[in-house]
Amino acid sequence: MTTPLLLETICCQDGHLQALPYHERRIRRSQNALFGQSQPIELHQLTVPAHARDGRFKCRLLYRLKVEAVQFLPYRIRPVDSLKLIDADALHYPIKYADRSHLQECFEQREGADDILMVKNGLVTDTYYANIAFWDGQNWYTPAQPLLPGTRRARLIDQQRIFTAVIRPDDLKRYEYATLFNAMMDLGEGPVVRRFVW
Repeated sequence: MTTPLLLETICCQDGHLQALPYHERRIRRSQNALFGQSQPIELHQLTVPAHARDGRFKCRLLYRLKVEAVQFLPYRIRPVDSLKLIDADALHYPIKYADRSHLQECFEQREGADDILMVKNGLVTDTYYANIAFWDGQNWYTPAQPLLPGTRRARLIDQQRIFTAVIRPDDLKRYEYATLFNAMMDLGEGPVVRRFVW
């Protein structure tokens, strides 16, 4: 049986790869979980191609115990105005796999909304492509139990720019709005969402 291919998405801004220690930590954790061992993947040794040295690019790294492929793709933040809450109890996604077919099946349930907000075991988790934070007028709160703890999420928690909270669908009315963030979008750069569809 072929071992699964893993994915790491790294923000490349004006030729500089961002937050590499966080990505390397997740790579090691994923390798240990799947293969029982980890091999050092030194991301600072990646060469940024000339076409990706001006502006923001997504560095898409495919790996197992070693790097299998690297792509640099132009990145634009896509607008998201509404989120459809969907049941994701059957979804298990603690590791970032290259195969996102199970997530895609969830995304296809969005009906008229722009994206989905997955609810697992009664708790709000993530959107299709990002972690999420909710503003209560004073602080940003992100779900304590995301499907996939992102590298940006880890940095924001370390910086005390966001805090974790247990958030249920009924709790959403306590917050003024939400914002999406991931490795490619910092807090405040991603879409602001005020409409949740049940």
